[in-house]
Amino acid sequence: MAKIAYILLCHKDPDAIIKQAERLTATGDYMSIHFDARAKPEHFHKIQSALLDNPNVTFARKRIKCGWGEWSLVQATLYAVEAAVDEFPRATHFYMLSGDCMAIKTAEYAHRFLDENDVDFVESFDFFESDWIKTGMKEDRLIYRHFFNERTQKRRFYAAFELQKRMGLKREIPPDIQVQIGSQWWCLRRRTIEWILDFTRKRKDVMRFFRTTWIPDETFFQTLVRHLVPEVEIETRTLTFLMFSDYGMPVTFYNDHYDLLLSQDFLFARKISPEAKELKARLGRLYAAHDVQFQISNEGRSLFKFLTGRGRIGRRFGMRFWETESSLGRERELMIVVCKKWHVAKRLLEQIRQVTNVPAIEYLFTEESTPLPDLGGIQTTLEKRTRHRRALMRMLFDYFETDRLIVCMDPSNLDLMNDFFSDRSITRMLEIECQFSDEYLIGHARRVGLAGDRTSQATLERLLPTIRNDMVYESDRIRDAGFPRYSRIHETDQPEENAEKIADFLSISQEQALRIAQAEYLYAD
Repeated sequence: MAKIAYILLCHKDPDAIIKQAERLTATGDYMSIHFDARAKPEHFHKIQSALLDNPNVTFARKRIKCGWGEWSLVQATLYAVEAAVDEFPRATHFYMLSGDCMAIKTAEYAHRFLDENDVDFVESFDFFESDWIKTGMKEDRLIYRHFFNERTQKRRFYAAFELQKRMGLKREIPPDIQVQIGSQWWCLRRRTIEWILDFTRKRKDVMRFFRTTWIPDETFFQTLVRHLVPEVEIETRTLTFLMFSDYGMPVTFYNDHYDLLLSQDFLFARKISPEAKELKARLGRLYAAHDVQFQISNEGRSLFKFLTGRGRIGRRFGMRFWETESSLGRERELMIVVCKKWHVAKRLLEQIRQVTNVPAIEYLFTEESTPLPDLGGIQTTLEKRTRHRRALMRMLFDYFETDRLIVCMDPSNLDLMNDFFSDRSITRMLEIECQFSDEYLIGHARRVGLAGDRTSQATLERLLPTIRNDMVYESDRIRDAGFPRYSRIHETDQPEENAEKIADFLSISQEQALRIAQAEYLYAD
């Protein structure tokens, strides 16, 4: 009978991970865990301690820091797979999971299903011929080397990419492999896993190639399975049920989706909302149940499309997910940097990026040119961003796979600030108080159209006090709003004093905050 070794990559929520491991191993299956080395050490120790006496749980021999789109995700998977192969010789299948996946069938059903289908389940489509990639880079993912993380080191990522293009530094794909692409949620037989591990030891050229491709978790296992396994033994589908909204983001499941999920022809589902306590409890009990009969209708995706297309508004199958899920998420932390001098806030964000791994986005609600990922169109105009601001922020949290996000706002965006501070998420604000010289204010007046090149000096002199008072008024309104978790740094204060407030704002050490506060030319105009 099939016995499954679950390969779990995770980076947060230790309590949920412990419950997931206990639940899936209680029926005799196994789990190998890689917990991101970027995460809090105390969270990892908590998981280890809780699962120490569980013989069906093991941990990757080595933990590494993982980043979206990087080779590190594949390497972490390989570490967890190697540990599972060594520790669990009776495991017949290896199933890739994330922390927000839950079983939607019983262990009995899953084992019987795998026994009856002696194939590898992995999405594996031709990289160049299929239309799996809808937008963004395609061939360039492979033929150029990618050394930097596109989300946390965007400028370096694209600078290195453009430099290679200008210098004609294309590379060849290893000639004997046909690159495939597909979802990273696979279920592979033991023989296939052993072939893959053997391949990784022998084919250093292929390993070098994939280490510098972009988003290799969508191509590495998919390519190797197709290279090593006969086509008749590959089922080009995932056993994990997931749906996407019409803006290209994963649909989240809630308490009233229980019957829908059980009727789908899949073994697991993602993403289950952290707030869907009842759904989690019912699915948690399901995996260990016996003699459960499932009526497979498999209508999930078509039903979702049908109902959203007709504009039904409600908790289940809402027309747009931002109309049903207005909260950013109770566990998420939004940090707002407020400054009238946009260049100062941008410099501060650049320093923060160098010191921390927290994603930081510039003036997305006031500058249409702010670099943003493709979120299905919601990010294309300032009007859309502002109108669907909570949806936009949820999508950015999901895109960066983070619970902490920094954005910049102009002091005039008080309505946005009020909205975010009224959310159930944790919202913090750091205002940067700058000095405004007459020269700067004149330049500002020209940038916003209050003055032109031919405006007389007398007119400018009458205009300057009004502009200065308007800026003071905007700052006063923010302070009068009485936002909790609000702090302010001053251009004229010593770096040590500002560092204390930056440390509190970012929840980092005083030493790290001082490196940010001491940045050269931070306030220069």
